[in-house]
Amino acid sequence: MRIKVVVSVLSILLSACSNFDIAEKKEKPIEYKYGYNIDQYIFEEKKIKSGDTFGDILEGVGIDYPEIYEALQKTKGDVNFKKLQIGKPYTLIFSKDTLRSLKAFVYHPSVEGYSFIQLKDSVFGETIVKPKSYKEMEASGIIDNSLYLTLEEQNMNPLLTYYLSDIYAWTIDFFRLEKGDRFKVIYTESFVDDTISVGISRIKAAYFLHRGNEQYAFEYETDSIKGIVEYLDQDAKNLRRAFLQSPIKFGRVSSRYNLRRRIAYYGNRIRPHKGTDFAAPVGTPILSTANGVIVKSSYTRANGRYVTVKHNNTYSTQYLHMQKSNVRAGQQVEQGDVIGWVGMTGNTSGPHVCYRFWKNGLQVDPFKQKLPEAKPVSESLKKQYFRDISLVRSQLDSIKIKTKSSI
Repeated sequence: MRIKVVVSVLSILLSACSNFDIAEKKEKPIEYKYGYNIDQYIFEEKKIKSGDTFGDILEGVGIDYPEIYEALQKTKGDVNFKKLQIGKPYTLIFSKDTLRSLKAFVYHPSVEGYSFIQLKDSVFGETIVKPKSYKEMEASGIIDNSLYLTLEEQNMNPLLTYYLSDIYAWTIDFFRLEKGDRFKVIYTESFVDDTISVGISRIKAAYFLHRGNEQYAFEYETDSIKGIVEYLDQDAKNLRRAFLQSPIKFGRVSSRYNLRRRIAYYGNRIRPHKGTDFAAPVGTPILSTANGVIVKSSYTRANGRYVTVKHNNTYSTQYLHMQKSNVRAGQQVEQGDVIGWVGMTGNTSGPHVCYRFWKNGLQVDPFKQKLPEAKPVSESLKKQYFRDISLVRSQLDSIKIKTKSSI
């Protein structure tokens, strides 16, 4: 009787173990890559080299040209492999059978997605755009050298520099940020695969303490019918001005407007400089600092290639030493339009744009002018604005400014 019981128990245990093994095998998930079982296919990761074409890559692994042509015809409009960028990764997917044939080709032009073409069995192509996730972020700091370096030291996205420079382009001279200036910003950054940043999608609010002056900026829809979104300050004034502070986004002021400038090369004689020089690499975009019409796009021995913009009966601006102009006389331009690129044409010892500014027919220093502001918001909208920004202002004010010791 005891023997029968023991045998019965052992039988149950063995059966349970056997069932557990089966369940464990059943529960093991199958891993897929680009829709293919990784246990049944070989994935070779490579990078585009100089001279590589889609046809050459496929012919190199045994696909005949007629088959390549037919595959491209069938997937026209779904994928585009005409211009493969050097250094970009691609994946070759091979079957694991004895003959080892190419099943598919995957091209990765960016982290945001890829283009896929299946070459065997049913031929089809697809361009995949990865879904994005969005995270609200905060950044702050004290300027020691530059805003870009301050953000980089904190492992924050240094591209914030470009967005903040756009917002404050009319009110803060980013070429003259001073050591000790402070900033805070609330922004939204977009990611793919939850960890790979693909850019900043919006700046919700920002704060700058520059030369002792506080400058807030709040994103706000000033026209709900047209969907116009602008940045207003703590007093509901539009941060946009009639003129940008600079004709280039980034660079440095290498020479300022100076009517008593002395040059050693000319025997230390006074040679007035009626422009402001912004040094920047050749090819840097030059922007029209305000709306207007192009009255000249020409070339002289001294100015090199240059453009003159008439903004109204009071103001005109000029941009010298361009590598190339992007406009023609009579053309209307808007503030921020690219009118040319930094070069070294004419009388110049290095790449820069000489920015000249006229008021009522006289050349003046643009940084010493009280330039017109944008049209103010209505009183009714102003009251609503103060109510709407109260929470985000509290959030901004509560951000503790990071110092080097706290990083």
